[in-house]
Parts: sequence; structure tokens; C-alpha cells
Amino acid sequence: MTNTARRARAILTGGLCLTALASASGVAQATRTAPAPIDALVPRFDSLMRRYMESAHIPGLAYGVVRNGTVEHIGVLGVQDVDVRRPVTATTLFRIASMSKAFTALAILKLRDDGKLSLDALAETYVPEMRGWKYPTTDSPRLRVRDLLSHVGGFVTDDPWGDRQTVLPEADFTRMLRDGVPFTRAPGIAHEYSNFGYALLGRIVTNVSGRPFKDYIEQNIMRPLGMTDTGYDITVSPADRRALGYRWENGAFLREPDMVHGAFGSMGGVQTTPVDYAKWIAYLLAGWPPRDGAELGPVRRASVRELSQGLNFPQRTRRPGSSTPVCWQAWTYGMGMRVAQDCDVGLTMAHGGGYPGYGSFLLLLPEHGVGLFAFANRTYAGPSGALWDIAMELHKAGWLTGRTIPVSAALAQAHRSAQAMYAARSVEGERSTLASNFLMDRSAANWTVEFTRLANLAGACRTEASVVATGLLSGTFSWPCERGTIEGLVLLAPTNPPTIQALRLNFVARQ
Repeated sequence: MTNTARRARAILTGGLCLTALASASGVAQATRTAPAPIDALVPRFDSLMRRYMESAHIPGLAYGVVRNGTVEHIGVLGVQDVDVRRPVTATTLFRIASMSKAFTALAILKLRDDGKLSLDALAETYVPEMRGWKYPTTDSPRLRVRDLLSHVGGFVTDDPWGDRQTVLPEADFTRMLRDGVPFTRAPGIAHEYSNFGYALLGRIVTNVSGRPFKDYIEQNIMRPLGMTDTGYDITVSPADRRALGYRWENGAFLREPDMVHGAFGSMGGVQTTPVDYAKWIAYLLAGWPPRDGAELGPVRRASVRELSQGLNFPQRTRRPGSSTPVCWQAWTYGMGMRVAQDCDVGLTMAHGGGYPGYGSFLLLLPEHGVGLFAFANRTYAGPSGALWDIAMELHKAGWLTGRTIPVSAALAQAHRSAQAMYAARSVEGERSTLASNFLMDRSAANWTVEFTRLANLAGACRTEASVVATGLLSGTFSWPCERGTIEGLVLLAPTNPPTIQALRLNFVARQ
């Protein structure tokens, strides 16, 4: 662990104990230890980030790697401001722009969990100014809260207009809502990113909770996680710790105006530090895998996992970064998160943040317990490629090995039954473990023929290896044999007790 990471980890222990959160109910124990130490990887990480920072004309940058509730590394490069040239530190304050949306989404889910709203209710239930809106067609469905969370409300893409609305006073936003807004299409038929939609969600949080969304999110989500430096009002933060925002124009850095808190803050107004944000990442990752045990966070684990659920408008994009091989990802927008299936690392949850003076990126790999983030103080800086390159370095170093699913008693018994049937070349002794369809799909006599055929191909086999769970009711196994390997799959039926509905065996000859 690097010195920066050690200092950051010491700060992380304040507030909610994130290590306990991540290791609760066997999460940490179920994750394999990475074979390469972080210290051996940091020089490569720093090199990737420095190259990006220099090519993109960024004054200062911070990035971090979090795994299983521990901050493994926080890297800092450059300066907070181009005049005084204060160096970036692990407690430098950055605006994170649209990465703020996940806080708003989780606030909505918390209010839902508390019985105060429904995701399928019409948004106008909670924002009465919307009730007179004119929709684009007579058959347009009216907006649900769920539509706003996943950007399928029918609003036009509003980058960069929406960013500059951060400062809009609440009274002006109310007038805007009362007057109505134009739609670009009917709600519910396509994804289109909308900052305005997340501003609406902020108003819903305000109206339902009875408090300004700023206060509700800070007090009910950020502070319980120990995020004491994180919030929406930059005017109350220490000036000497703020990364000032710049844009690169005509070969020089130009200072962007600071934007104070306003009605659109729920879509992009959060300011935080690398140390604080690492706590947020650790908390989100602790939502995986589903498990027994106490709920230690401000919002239920199941609700955190819900951030990865989109509304089934899949899209396709090429994985950012310079890593090889090329990977085309299928993605959809969940709730404050862009959710994709990656060729190498499986489920990913990501979000960028583009803002006047700032750019940021978050990448979560929930199946591996790993999260990465980067903050920069240049307008619309996009560190996604550099972070993905770091993710691929972790992959090559053996960090991204997934979590081991525990083998249930039913699955272990099913594997023992498969071993017994193969050894006897007959299903007769295990009939009680078979589902009703098993011998309808293939006769007992044919199973004897199949077992004998495999035994003749494979020679003597060692079947004592344990099954590898792919779920509580399914698993794979590999039996080494004289002339190769028998690869198997066992699938249980949803009966009580579970019984075997399918057994598949395939011989792979030794090369």
C-alpha cells in the first residue's frame, strides 16, 4: 500500500466503518487475493494519468483505486490553481458534475424504501407544477419517476445548457416548471440524457422529504458515510483546498466562473475530495454480492444494486482507453449510472462528469469489488480512457478474478449424485434426486449408454473435485481423467427440495 493510500485509509476510518461494511457476511472472504501488490502497479498508473493530464492540458488531477472497502491508492498530480500553484492532495476539493446524479438517484430509492414515494407513480404526483404540461402526442404516457431516473422522459439532450443552470434559483425553476417545457419525443421510447430530468428528481426529493434536496442528501447519505467534506454549497468550503476550475482556450488556461448552489445542483453540483469519494465507492461496492447479515449503510444493499437496473434501451459502444483487445460493450442507463457488460471484466457501472472547469469519471467493477475514479480541474476533461487503461492493468495483474459464489447444500448434493451415477454407470441409485423431467428427457437406459461411452473415451477419472457454483441452484465441474477431462454442468429445478433437472457431461481429449 502506498504512503498516500495509508494516509487516506486512516482518514477513511472516520464515520461509518467501510471495511466492516465490505467484509460483512463473508464478502471480503469470498474474494480472491490479488497476486500483484499495488505498489508494483502504481508507477504504471501514474504514468498513464500523467500522459493523459499533459495531453489534455489539465492543471491538476487526482485518481483512486478502491477494493473491498479499502483505499488501495490515491494518486495526485499537478496543481489546484495555476497562479499560486498549490499542489493537488488527497483532500483537495473538486466539483464532480454529473457523477452527482448517483447521489440523487439513491436519495429517490431511499425515499421509496421509506414508503414516501413510488417509482411508478407519475412525477406530477410529487411536482404539482407538472400537471398542466402539454405532451408531444395525444398518446404520450405521462412521466413516471422511473422514467426520469433512466433518462427516458422524452427531454432533449441538454449538455452543455444544463451545466450552466446549476445556479438557477428555486423560484425560477418553479416558474419554469409551471410554464412547461418542450419534449423532443414521447416519454418512454428511447434513452436521451437529460440534466433537466435530474433537476426534476431533485425537486421530488425536496417535496417528498420536506427539506431541500441538498440538506436531505447531505444528512441522510453523505454524513452517515463519513463524507464530511462533501456537499453542494462550495461557498462554505475552505478556499485553500479547492481545485479551481479552468478551460484551455487559445493555448492558455482561462478561469471558469464558480457556480453557486441552485435548483440544478441535483444533476451535477456535488463537490468532494478523493478521500471522501473513496468512501462512497466502498459503500456502493459493498452492495455486492447479495447476502445475509445486517444492513450497515444509510440505504439498503438491494437498493444500491438497483442503481444498475435500466429500462431496456440497450446501446453499443467501444470500450474507452488504449487497451487491447478491442471490446464492444452493450450498455444501458440504470439509475444515475451507465451500466455495461464488458468483454473482460463483466458487469460495469460508470459515469462521467463534465462541467465548466471540471471533468471526472467513475468506474465500478462490482463482480470484483473494485472501483476507480478520477477528478480533473479542466472543463469537460474526460479521464475515462485513462481509468479504463488502469482497469486493464489491474486485469493483467490478476486483480479482477471475480467473487466466489458459495456452494449451497443442494448443489453439493446434486454434484455428489452426479458422481455416484457416473461411477455406477446408472441413474438407478439416485432416482430420488432427479426432477420429474430428467428421465422423460432421456431414458435411464440411454444414460447408461452415455456414461459407458464417456468412460471408454476418458479412461479412469477422479471425480472428487468440488462443484463451482454459478448460482445457488447451478454449477460446473471438471473431472480429470486418464485421456483428458470431463467437463460437466448440473442444473437444479425449482422444487422443494431442489432436484436435478439437467446434467450435461462433455469429454475434452488431452492435447
